Amino acid sequence: MAKFTKKRGASKPEVSTASLPDIIFMLLFFFMVVTVLRDAELKVENNVPSATELTKLEKKSLVNHMFIGKPMTNYQKTYGTKPRLQLGDKFADISEIPLYLEKHRSTVPEVQRPGITTSLKVDGNVTMGVVSDVKTELRKSGQLKINYSAKKRVD
Repeated sequence: MAKFTKKRGASKPEVSTASLPDIIFMLLFFFMVVTVLRDAELKVENNVPSATELTKLEKKSLVNHMFIGKPMTNYQKTYGTKPRLQLGDKFADISEIPLYLEKHRSTVPEVQRPGITTSLKVDGNVTMGVVSDVKTELRKSGQLKINYSAKKRVD
């Protein structure tokens, strides 16, 4: 009769790491594509008022955001404490609104241009005079779809 012997000292095969760099780069590219970077850094105080009747904007890519409020404390030395207009990532004068709108229009396909909406995110402590000046400049620029941003009132 034959004897069955156990093989001793036989080691398990090592795990191949040849495809590991490919997997890492694939994950890296995935997260680079999926991650959305923030559009603009908020430089003004923006405590929007609350409201009860709200509607959501459908196409976010067709929306211009304009922030109006008092500059943050780290910008008050340079810009003062009066309410300021922020277009994109910088403080702007009201006369710069047409150029800002035209830059946004150039990125939108011509078929969708009538659907462009300007969303005014106005701090609750800002006087209506600044908002009226912005609305007048928007009207002169041909931007007639305006939206006021608000947060939902909790009863």
